[in-house]
Formats: sequence, C-alpha cells, structure tokens
Amino acid sequence: MKALITTVMLFLCIGTQGFEIIIDQGNDQITPVAVVPFRTAAGIPDITPIVEFDLARSGQFAPMDSSNMLSFPHKPEDIAFRDWQVLGVQYVIIGDVVETTATEMSISYHVFDVTGERRIHGGTISGARNQHRDVAHLVSDEVFEAIVNVRGAFSTKIMYVLVQGRGTESPTYRLQIADSDGANVNTILESLSPIMSPTWSPDGKRICYVTFETGSSTVVVQELASGERETIAAFKGTNSAPAFSPDGTKIALTLSRDGNTEVYTVDLRDREYRRITSHRAIDTEPSWTTDGSSLVFTSDRAGNPQLYMVNLRSLSPKRLTFVGDYNARPRVLPDGNMLYVHRAEDDSYHIVWQSLDVDGQPRILTSNVLDESPSVAPNGMMVVFGTREDNRGILGVVSVDGQVELKLPSSQGDVQEPAWSPYLASNLTSRKI
Repeated sequence: MKALITTVMLFLCIGTQGFEIIIDQGNDQITPVAVVPFRTAAGIPDITPIVEFDLARSGQFAPMDSSNMLSFPHKPEDIAFRDWQVLGVQYVIIGDVVETTATEMSISYHVFDVTGERRIHGGTISGARNQHRDVAHLVSDEVFEAIVNVRGAFSTKIMYVLVQGRGTESPTYRLQIADSDGANVNTILESLSPIMSPTWSPDGKRICYVTFETGSSTVVVQELASGERETIAAFKGTNSAPAFSPDGTKIALTLSRDGNTEVYTVDLRDREYRRITSHRAIDTEPSWTTDGSSLVFTSDRAGNPQLYMVNLRSLSPKRLTFVGDYNARPRVLPDGNMLYVHRAEDDSYHIVWQSLDVDGQPRILTSNVLDESPSVAPNGMMVVFGTREDNRGILGVVSVDGQVELKLPSSQGDVQEPAWSPYLASNLTSRKI
C-alpha cells in the first residue's frame, strides 16, 4: 500500500513550456539528505537546485532546505557529522565547481554517510560551461548509485507527443524530446496530422514512430543526429505500434497488409517482413522480451483484450493475463517482468505490474482514472505514463514498486505517448576520487 506524504510541488520553467512536478504519494521510508549549496565560480550557473530536484523527483530522497542547515562545508575535512546527526540527515552531498578554461568547467563532489561518519563516494566531472545541466544530472546519477546501489537515470531523455488545439479544426502535433526533468525541449517533428507510438532504439541514436502525414498510417525510423527519415511500413490498412528489438536490428509492429491485423517483425538490414501471429482476432502492440526471443502482445482472441507471449521460433502463443476484461499495451521491464494497462471494475484504467509467469498476479501501481502508455526508465525503477487531469493530457511517473507517484502537468497543450530513452552516450569526462 502507498503511504501518503505531504504534497510537494516543484515548479520548473522550461523555455516556453512549464512543468509542475507534484509528488503526492511517496515512500514512508524516504531518505533525508542534504545537498549543501555547491561553491560555484562566477559566471557558471549554480547546479545545486538541479541535483536537489533530481533526487526529490526520484521519490527516494527528501532534500533539506538550505535555510535549515547548520554549516556549509565544501571540502571533506570541513564535514562536522554531529551537525547533520542533530538534523536527522542520513547523507550529505558537497561540491565545488570551478572554471578550468574560458569555456570549460569541472565539479568535484563528495557523498557522506552521516550515520557511519564516512565518505562513501566522490568524483570529478568535466564539460563545457553550457553543459551545466548535463553535469548536474550526471552528479545526480552517481550520487543515486552510491546510495541506492542502482544506476541513476537522470541523464536520460523522455520523448512524448504534445498536442495543441485539441478539439479544434486544426490541432498541432509535436514530437518532442526533453531531459528527464522536462528541460531542454527539442521538437523533432511538427505536423497537422497525428503522431503516435514513439519509441527509442536501444542505442538512443534512432527513434521510430507512426505518422499520418500522407493521410494514412506510416511507420518511420528517424536518425536523431541527421534528421534523416526512412519509411519502414506504409502498406494499405494498419501500420502501427513499432518496437525495436533489444539488439536494434529488427522492429516488431502491427500490420494488416494480409487482410487481418497481425503482429510482424521486419529486419532492418534486409527489410524482410515476417508474420508472427495468425488469428482472426486483432493482434497488436508487440513488446520484446529482454533476450529478444519472444514478443508479448495484445489480442482479443479470447473475446476481450488480453496479453499473450509468443516465442519467435515456435510461434506458439500462451496467454498471460486472466484478471479483468481489459489488459493491453504491454511493456517488458529490464528484469523480465512486465507492465501494462488494466481496466478495473469501476472502469478506471491503471498501470499494473505482473511477472511473466502464466500464473502471475497483477499489482496496481497508479491511482488515476485514465492511465495509459507506460514506458520504463532504463534502470527499471520508474515508469512514465500518460494520464488525464482537468480534461487534459499530462504525464505521470510511478515507481515500479508502486510506492512513489508523481504528476507532471504541462503549461501548454496535452502531453501523451511518453517514451523513456535508454542510457545515452555522454561526452562528459567523469572519474572517481
């Protein structure tokens, strides 16, 4: 059961788009930490608020307000553990940001375990001054891993569709990519036609999505660096629900090219299409298992939408869900379990977790009325999903254990179809100290 905590509202203004992050349900074991304001060279933006914001939105930490701190150390030898023990802080993070050249910066930081009265991690990160946000997110990643022993995912990106003018005669659709905290929004595609089902390649260098720019559904792969686009499927009928294989060589998708809606795979090396399912029912929304040997998909072959798994060698499907009359949009987690959308008895839709065992039981993670489109962070700890609030689309985030739930309403338009990126390559220099 989720433990209610005092609602925390964090507002971040992002260019022309604002995101309000509301942490309204959280873990009652949340860890109190202190991010001491980093000493920063003149002219370099202060990255302390970004690190605090990252740790807070993970739902694992409660950063202390600096006005309550008894001391402000910047070097390990300045740490007075007694000060932090009195305040009930479990971990202290300090940092020192310096200018290395006219265009470069470097930060040295340290993480201390207050109870054990010891330093547990330290590092230096270097990059261009205009990469201060990237540096901050990498600090957060490394601090998170030092304390939780799980790789952080703050340096990742989130892709989503922003719809403006919904309900009017000419809505605008934008496929956008932002930092995991919503900053640095970049529009990949703007269209007067719907954009659907965006997804990332495993290396984060390509994306795939469905566009209706030609008047009918088309599956497109786009290189992010060059912007070059390539049509993968534009057959008569349905072309939808693409998903990259774990090795990035294939895409699973839904096609009705042979008359019925079925799951296919296409090899991106030779464009060979392979039909995976064969049933008079509608088979759709494929998701790869972590080893690439099977697909989990949605089918109404039992009379209503349920989830099935098919081995790509035997092509013999087995049913996975038996609770409720609507289970759809599966997503396989890094640990091999899965998430999907489940309709409850009161007709509300929630994101649920379930093991891939045939007798696996669903565990409801979210608490809204209309939750959809789950996508998991690469460390498997948090899930971003689409939901609705005040009759508009917003993003939500929930922990895989269901203990922490956040809402991310946008100041502009409806946000939908989120997709969390894999870990991405970085040009920052990082080393332990």
